[in-house]
Amino acid sequence: MKINNIGGYPSVDRFVDAKLARYNASDKSFSALFALMFSEGDNVLWEESRGYRIAMTTYAQAKSEILRRAATLRRLLADTPSNAVVGLYMDNSLEWIECFWAVLRAGFRPLLLNLRLDDETLAYALRVTGAAAVVSDGKVFAVRTIPAEDLAAEEGALPERFGTEIMVMSSGTSAHVKICAYTAEKFYYQIQGSYDMIRRCAQVKKHYEGQLKLLTFLPFYHIFGLVAVYIWFAFFSRTFVRLNDMQPQTIVNTIKRHKVTHVFAVPLFWEKVCEQAMRTISERGEATVRKFEKGMRISRRLGDSSLADAFAKIAFRKVRDGMFGESIQFMIAGGSCIRPQTMEFFNAIGYRLADGYGMSEIGITSVELSSRRSLLNSCSVGTPMKGMEYRINEKGELLVRGKAMAQYVIEDGQPHDNPEWFNTHDLVSFDGSAYRILGRQDDLIVAPNGENLNPNLIESRLSLDGAEEICLVGLRQSGTTTPVLLISVSPYITGERLRRMESDLRRQLSALRLAGQVSKLVFTGERLMLDTEFKLNRTRLARALADGTLREVVPDRALLGRMDDDIARRITAMFAMTLHKPEDEIAPDADFFADLGGTSLDYFALIAGMRDAFRVSFRTGDMSMSTVRALHDYVLAHIE
Repeated sequence: MKINNIGGYPSVDRFVDAKLARYNASDKSFSALFALMFSEGDNVLWEESRGYRIAMTTYAQAKSEILRRAATLRRLLADTPSNAVVGLYMDNSLEWIECFWAVLRAGFRPLLLNLRLDDETLAYALRVTGAAAVVSDGKVFAVRTIPAEDLAAEEGALPERFGTEIMVMSSGTSAHVKICAYTAEKFYYQIQGSYDMIRRCAQVKKHYEGQLKLLTFLPFYHIFGLVAVYIWFAFFSRTFVRLNDMQPQTIVNTIKRHKVTHVFAVPLFWEKVCEQAMRTISERGEATVRKFEKGMRISRRLGDSSLADAFAKIAFRKVRDGMFGESIQFMIAGGSCIRPQTMEFFNAIGYRLADGYGMSEIGITSVELSSRRSLLNSCSVGTPMKGMEYRINEKGELLVRGKAMAQYVIEDGQPHDNPEWFNTHDLVSFDGSAYRILGRQDDLIVAPNGENLNPNLIESRLSLDGAEEICLVGLRQSGTTTPVLLISVSPYITGERLRRMESDLRRQLSALRLAGQVSKLVFTGERLMLDTEFKLNRTRLARALADGTLREVVPDRALLGRMDDDIARRITAMFAMTLHKPEDEIAPDADFFADLGGTSLDYFALIAGMRDAFRVSFRTGDMSMSTVRALHDYVLAHIE
């Protein structure tokens, strides 16, 4: 299909070459970047669903709004020196893009505040950068706070120069968060890296029905969202699709309705999608499971051959229809290690999932661009992009240098230049063609026998049905370190189910010859990764385990309150049948909606069945009784 939004050029490559040539000939300032980014004015910058309507905003419309917002901001901060730091506290939206550029165009340096961090950490960031104000979509700060909605559309004079830096925050607490400053030249080299991707990988530039659209899953205030999602693709004037919330069904519906082509997300997202897809396949019966497993075996035999893609398109079409549909062209995982099983699943069923690497201090530095599934599935992060170099030190840690790294970093309140070779402290391997991230140096655990245990490698080899998350930590007590495996489960899990899971885990550890090193298992009803985190914080979890603040689920205690009469057993069976779940996952106090994922239609089906089974009347529309225990007590009180 012909692509019409590439500046009149006959191909994407010609368009990209021409636009980058104009950038190369410029002074590589933020002014030049802004002019080039918004030069294809008729292209659609932003799409979002508003009820039954899809609303679109072009690059020209957004540019006009940016200039008006910038004029307003300059007037409101007339007494603020040029190039002062102005914070931006907003979630992903068209308004974020407009306010981000408005801060720069008004002559200030934007500090992208991380919405996932606590008030103390945000206050620290504002203090150490000397921020003069914050543009906010609701939160009020100690410094002057300007509601984003107050940047009304007005004309006005603007300074000739843009702000000179963009500051991003790493994830962490006020004691460890880093603030990384990037100049316009640094973003120039980041865009050169994206051109390197386009040159080396045909799949990454593929459009669908003439369009290339990115889902705004990763937050723009984080380095991955800012560079890999926004800067890379806005430079070439592609379209961004708003994601209204993180509910699984919202994500699926948004991708399908807007025909999204590119999704970049953290490994946890891809792993949850994979788990849900496998659960759906399992619920459809043994015949469906056997058919899927046969397809996977054939896919493995086909390996890297050209027949593998053709086979996937035919054999797994129904699986894709139940997930994201056919518009998806390229997906990236980044931010932490991902399981090889997850990579294999997506690449086998006809999608393209690649692993990438970067940090707040160095930007995005590599993505696996090969079409070979063996490389993709091995969790390779590829080789460094143009202008970047990798080296491995004697400890096996990855060192990075290059022109795209942050100009300087503020750490512990003090700014310092990035070293020539930045030590990531990530453990890596290199086989001559690709780098693979093995974990963090500071995450290594010394087992009782003196052997170093790598949590990422061990976790990737464990599979446990019913576990939300699995994390290996080192519990430091009395001068010794004990490897402890933490398993997050439903707080309403039954004792029988918990004991089966423990037995299964011990069997897997024994098969991996880890039974002697990892002897302690701790089940908890709490989530292991917080909403403020992009990856598991093993230090925080080990500390919570040591001080007793991590609440443990014990098999014997899980049996307390269990109801063994016939009515309870029948209601439990009806819950399981309605929700397509095993009975041992239905605990007496598990909520039908919040804990078990039921819908109002499911609930009406459940109540209709109970009405027939027990000859008990229920109030129409009343969904307050949503646990086995509540319905059990109601039936006992009203049964004939």
